Amino acid sequence: MHKVIVIGAGQAGASCVAKLRNGGFEGAVTLIGEEPVPPYQRPPLSKAYLMGDMALERLFLRPESFYAEHDIDLRMSTRVTAIDAAAQTVSVGDAVLPYDDLVLATGSTPNRLPEAIGGALDGVFVVRDLADVDAMAPRFKDGAKVLIVGGGYIGLEAASVAAKLGLDVTLVEMADRILQRVAAPQTSDFFRTLHTNHGVDIREGVGLDRLLGEGAVTGARLTDGSEIDADFVIVGVGIRPATALAEEAGVTLDNGIQTDAQGRTSCAQIWAAGDCASFPYRDARIRLESVPNAIDQAECVAENIMGAGKSYVAKPWFWSDQYDVKLQIAGLNTGYDRVVTRAGDGATSFWYYRGAELLAVDAANDPRGYMIGKRLIEAGKSPAPELIADMGTDMKALLKS
Repeated sequence: MHKVIVIGAGQAGASCVAKLRNGGFEGAVTLIGEEPVPPYQRPPLSKAYLMGDMALERLFLRPESFYAEHDIDLRMSTRVTAIDAAAQTVSVGDAVLPYDDLVLATGSTPNRLPEAIGGALDGVFVVRDLADVDAMAPRFKDGAKVLIVGGGYIGLEAASVAAKLGLDVTLVEMADRILQRVAAPQTSDFFRTLHTNHGVDIREGVGLDRLLGEGAVTGARLTDGSEIDADFVIVGVGIRPATALAEEAGVTLDNGIQTDAQGRTSCAQIWAAGDCASFPYRDARIRLESVPNAIDQAECVAENIMGAGKSYVAKPWFWSDQYDVKLQIAGLNTGYDRVVTRAGDGATSFWYYRGAELLAVDAANDPRGYMIGKRLIEAGKSPAPELIADMGTDMKALLKS
């Protein structure tokens, strides 16, 4: 019997095994995850779940019964310790499991603060999994002081929840502006205004010197010499692909686990998908940290295990929820040299161009602009920037031109 093992029970891993069964695969399927719960959605963790608006069971991607009903051997609270690519086996404790195809869906790991500057103090959290959020949730009390380190989307989303729950929120970003790595100054300005209007103290161009406290965090000293009090700290300074198992197995790495267009790694019968995988995209190699990518790439890998011979064609899109604003992002803005802003009727969008080419759209409470922008980018169409800037333009008509 053909055996498929998937390591990593997140969005990518769950999508892969479901696609195998839905596609008619009749071999043995094993899904291995380190957490004690079935695969679940991660985006709501730092929003609806933390707010208390979503019960644990609603986080689950599928009921736990789904896996048994579809003859998927779901192994929770289980850690793979080694992969032997030559023998085509994985080690789980004292057991050695053979595979015919192995899928690495190991995801990513949050960057943490060094212990030397207080990163190991009690009350310092990252936002990555259910255990992280469950641990910090009791700290979200009206009037509590929280310091958020990092002005990316994770930090800003945490700030919005904290502010809505009545906490005293300070956010520090060592770069010149929030979202500097991922967005244009116009998008940064939009979200800075949104957060300051909700009482968040945003400090840009200033880093963390060290956290203060004996045993538990009580505050922080910043690089400008100022000190602030803090009852707890949330660290949102990026993530890195979880590649340790792959590296030890001799799989080639390149900004994650390197795959070809179909999801194969450098080792025979080993595939990768999701946050951990880098893949060919146009004339470059990229790694996408998003739910849509995890689903689509993992399903493509499942199809290829079943013999489809299909290349993965990424359609990058992302989202972020902050207060009453839903940000939807289509495309990749790398290399942009111009940004066009459209604003009206409570909707705002920022359109990224490189020369005459439309690259990406950031749409804030503008689902129509987002959908039109997404379709234009996928079709390779680039309306003149002047048309986008003109609020009188019939945007839908741009799809037909």
